[in-house]
Amino acid sequence: MAAQGKAITAAQRTPSSLLYMIIYIFLVMLGNVGNSTLIGVVGESILREPGAVRSSDVILVNMAFSNLMVSLVRNTLLVITDLGVEVFIDKDWCRFMMGVWVWLRSANVWSTFFLSAFHFQTLRRVAPPIVNLHGPRGLPKSLILGFFLIWSLNLIYSIPAFIFSKKGDENSTETLMLVSSTTRPLLGCIWNFPSTYSGLTFATSSMVIHEVFPICLMSITNLGSLVTLYGHGHTRNSGNKSQDAPVISRIPAERRAAKVILALNILFILSWGTSIISVNYFNYNRGSSTEFLLIVARIGNITFIALSPIILAVGHRRLRAFIKSVLSRIL
Repeated sequence: MAAQGKAITAAQRTPSSLLYMIIYIFLVMLGNVGNSTLIGVVGESILREPGAVRSSDVILVNMAFSNLMVSLVRNTLLVITDLGVEVFIDKDWCRFMMGVWVWLRSANVWSTFFLSAFHFQTLRRVAPPIVNLHGPRGLPKSLILGFFLIWSLNLIYSIPAFIFSKKGDENSTETLMLVSSTTRPLLGCIWNFPSTYSGLTFATSSMVIHEVFPICLMSITNLGSLVTLYGHGHTRNSGNKSQDAPVISRIPAERRAAKVILALNILFILSWGTSIISVNYFNYNRGSSTEFLLIVARIGNITFIALSPIILAVGHRRLRAFIKSVLSRIL
C-alpha cells in the first residue's frame, strides 16, 4: 500500500466522487456518534451497578470501543483527506501509525466475534448466569482473559506494520493493500516489504487470519446458538420443564439476542466480504473494475462500524430507551 498523489479539491471532483464523499462522511459521523452513545449508555450502567455486572454489556462496550477507535484514528482522518487537507508525517511516525491501524482493525474483528462466541457459550449452559449478584465483584476471569488475548495477540500480529512501512511521497502509487489495515494510504505512509513475494505472503496470511477465519467462526457459533435455542424451545413445547427451567424461562430473551447477533454477523460478513473481494482483486488482478471496487471496499469498511450500534439498539433495552428519550426531546 502506498500513498496517493495530491488531493483534489471538492470543486474538482466528479458528481460520483462527490456522492461517494457525502455518503462516506455521513457513515463516519454516524459511526462516531453511535458507538460513543453505546459506550456512554451501557458503560454508565456498568459503573452504576458494579455488583451486578452483565458480561454481555462489557463485551458490547469493548466492541463499540474498538469500532470507535478505528473510526477516530483512521476513518476520521480519511474524511479530512477527502476534504482536500493533505498531511504527511515522517518515517518513525508512519511506522507507529501503520502499526496502530493494523492493531485496532484486527482487534475490532475479534472483538466482534467475541460477542457471538460468548452468546453461544452462554446458551450451552443449563442455567446461564446473567448477573453476579452474590459472588465477588468484578468481571469473570474468563472474560478478562478473552479481552487480554484479543488485544495482546493482535498487537503482536501488528509488529510487521511497525517494521515494514515507511514514508512515501506525492508520486507514490498503491502497490499492496490489506483489509486488516486499510483500503487507502494515509498521511503519506506506505508498506515497504523486502519483496513483492513477502508482501503478498503477509497480505494472504492477513486475509486468512483476520477475515476468512473469524467469518467462518462467527457463522458456526451463530448457527450453533440457533440450533441450541431450537433444542430448548422443543423441550419447552414438549412440556419437560423441570430440568432446564432456568434456561427455558429465558428462551424469548435469548432468541431476541440471537436474532440481533445474527443480524450483526450478516452485516459484518457483507461489509468485510466486499472489502476482501475488492482488495484482493486489486492485489492479484487489477482489471478495469479496480477503482469501482476500491470505492465499494471503502464504503464496506465503514458500514459495519456505522450501522452496528443501530442493530444493537434494537435488542438492548437500556440503549433503546435512551434513544427514544433523545428523539422525543428533539421531535
